Amino acid sequence: MPPPRPHPLARSRLSERAGALVESLWDRGVTPKPPLEPEFLWQVGSKGFDPADAQSLRSADDVADFRARLENLCQSLRDEAQLNPLGHTMAYGQITGAIRQRHALGRLWRERPELAATLIAPPIIVVGQMRAGTTRMQRLLAADPAHAGTRFCDSHNPLPRRPDLRPLKAAAMLAIARRINPWLDTLHPFGPTRADEEIGWLAAALDACTYEAQYRITGYIAWSEARTAHAVYREFSRLLRTDAATHGNAAMPRVLKCPQFCEHLPALLELFPDARLVVTHRDHREVLASSVSMVAAQSAFQSDQLSLADIEAEWRRKIALREARVEAALVQWTGPVARVDFAALSADWRGEISRTYAALGLALTPQALSAMEAEQARSARDAHHTHARDLARFGGV
Repeated sequence: MPPPRPHPLARSRLSERAGALVESLWDRGVTPKPPLEPEFLWQVGSKGFDPADAQSLRSADDVADFRARLENLCQSLRDEAQLNPLGHTMAYGQITGAIRQRHALGRLWRERPELAATLIAPPIIVVGQMRAGTTRMQRLLAADPAHAGTRFCDSHNPLPRRPDLRPLKAAAMLAIARRINPWLDTLHPFGPTRADEEIGWLAAALDACTYEAQYRITGYIAWSEARTAHAVYREFSRLLRTDAATHGNAAMPRVLKCPQFCEHLPALLELFPDARLVVTHRDHREVLASSVSMVAAQSAFQSDQLSLADIEAEWRRKIALREARVEAALVQWTGPVARVDFAALSADWRGEISRTYAALGLALTPQALSAMEAEQARSARDAHHTHARDLARFGGV
């Protein structure tokens, strides 16, 4: 188990040494500090690709949306984020990686357009606030042999390859991340091939979700919240269909989950009108405390100018926004919905699962329950249970 986290904005010694090393390399002229300018990042990320790869199967609106997101995200990172050297380096790597991945996928779809059009079974979509039991529900449902889940390594590296070395690359990435942030697994139980949220697919389209948990980018968040997300979810759909074709599980309902679904649920449901929904609920005070702790842990490494009060105010607003948007979307939804209470799931997961399957019109088989028992046993050994210990020491956050 990881050591106790001394403070919500605590940083490891390794992260501080890494930041100091990066700054020293810049100061000595060993390597230039890369500008977070859209055109520069585009040149780096698109190097070696055909310009046509940026469009491929994407509409003109989809192409324009990505470029607009790149422009606005970079502006917020430059003007608002107050990045330290490590944060600047990580932002540079994330954005150039997203541009490179977008081109690589475009090239794949130009060569094999049928992948992005793969027919898939109606998905099961888990919708809920961050820290409200969405991961637990996703993994229980995905454990059912009749269902499929998205592997962590495929969310963050969706480009299929032969041989598939993505699990090994994800394991190496997590090993480095755990050295930088020794409390990482107290926040979320990671595993290279475990079922996990599709946040990597959204981040690849430059949706705000992964960036807002790491950087202070209020301008970009406001711009993104006010903007339609249809282009983001069209890319998401292409990625899902490609992933299903690659793994040969297109006929199995995919259990999808990301708290960001709350903000743009109509755009997602427009693409999957036959979906089944699982909506999780948890006490707002608990959601807020846990969310602030997670965001503080993520962002502490990126900037030296952070305020817990600011983080709490932003996530209090964000939680209210997400709840309002989900409930507004559900008023218009006529498909199956199961509502799951976090406390009830913790007290009697079998009972909540049984009720969920009944509400969704699914058959809960002995094989499914047996697989879920194994998932629960694995979860019981995860380090994230110690997060409650840290929250108690923080006095809420």
